[in-house]
Amino acid sequence: MSVRELVVLGTASQVPTRHRNHNGYLLRWDGEGILFDPGEGTQRQMLRAGVAAHDLNRICVTHFHGDHSLGLAGVIQRINLDQVPHEITAHYPRSGKRFFDRLRYATAYRETAALTEVPADSDGVLATTPSYTLEARRLSHPVESYGYRLTEPDGRRMLPDRLAAHGIGGPDVGRIQREGSLNGVPLEAVSEVRRGQRFAFVMDTRLCPGVHTLAEGCDLLVIESTFLDEDESLAVEHGHLTAGQAARVAREAGVRHLVLTHFSQRYSDPEEFERQARAAGFEGELTVAYDLQRVPVPKRR
Repeated sequence: MSVRELVVLGTASQVPTRHRNHNGYLLRWDGEGILFDPGEGTQRQMLRAGVAAHDLNRICVTHFHGDHSLGLAGVIQRINLDQVPHEITAHYPRSGKRFFDRLRYATAYRETAALTEVPADSDGVLATTPSYTLEARRLSHPVESYGYRLTEPDGRRMLPDRLAAHGIGGPDVGRIQREGSLNGVPLEAVSEVRRGQRFAFVMDTRLCPGVHTLAEGCDLLVIESTFLDEDESLAVEHGHLTAGQAARVAREAGVRHLVLTHFSQRYSDPEEFERQARAAGFEGELTVAYDLQRVPVPKRR
C-alpha cells in the first residue's frame, strides 16, 4: 500500500527550544522519501521518528541559514555510514553551493553512497518521475531561497455505471485502462479525470509571487509562520510570514490541509497561531505542527 505523509522532525526557527528541534521534514510519497531543510539535530530526530537513511531519496534545502541546513553534514555522513545502495539527489540554491560543499565535506569520512547534486538557479522543474514532478520557485528572503512543489500526474477514475453500460467488467477493465480503448469504447467514455495530488513546502519568505504559485491548489501545504500578526513589521523586515498571512495564502489558493511551522521562540502559546489562522478566514484542515508529528496527505476527493 502506498503511503503519503509528512513526518515532522523539527519546528523551531533560528534557535531550538526545549520542546522544538531545529527544522526538518520528511515527505513519504509512495516508496520515496524527500527530506526538507535538515537543521541541527535532524539525524537524531530521524532516529526518534523511525526514519532511516535508507528511506531517503532526495534532500531539498530551501536556503543556507543554519536552522535549515546545519544538519546536512550528519545526514550525509549517515547515508554513507549506512551504505545506502540507491542514488540520493540533493537540491539547493546554486548560489549556496560553497555552503553545501562545506557541509558535505565538513569532516573526514568514507564515501560509499551516490549523492547527486541538482541545484536550482531559477524557477522551474528539477525532476520528473512516474509519481511526481518536483519544481522550485524563488522566494523573498535576505539570502536566496527557493520553495518546492510536488505534483502528481493526473490519472483517471473508472466509473462503474458507465463500465456496466458498455458491458465492460473483470479483466477488461484493466485492459481498457492500459490500451486506452476496447471494442470501440474509448477510455474517456467510462472514466473521468482523477486530479493528481499536490504538495508544497514554503519556508523563510515574505509574501511574493512564488508563495502563491507554490500554494495554488495544494492538498497539503507546509508553510512557515514565524511570527504572529501583531509582529508583521518584524516579519517583513526579516523576510518571514505571520500566521495570518500564511492562512490567507492558503485560503486564496484553495489549500485543503494547512500545516503551520517554523515558530519563533518568542511565543509560548502555539494555539494563538491557530486562532489567528482561523481569524484570517482559512476553513480547511489546519495543523500547528509539533516535533515528531505525522500528518497524512489528504485522501483524494
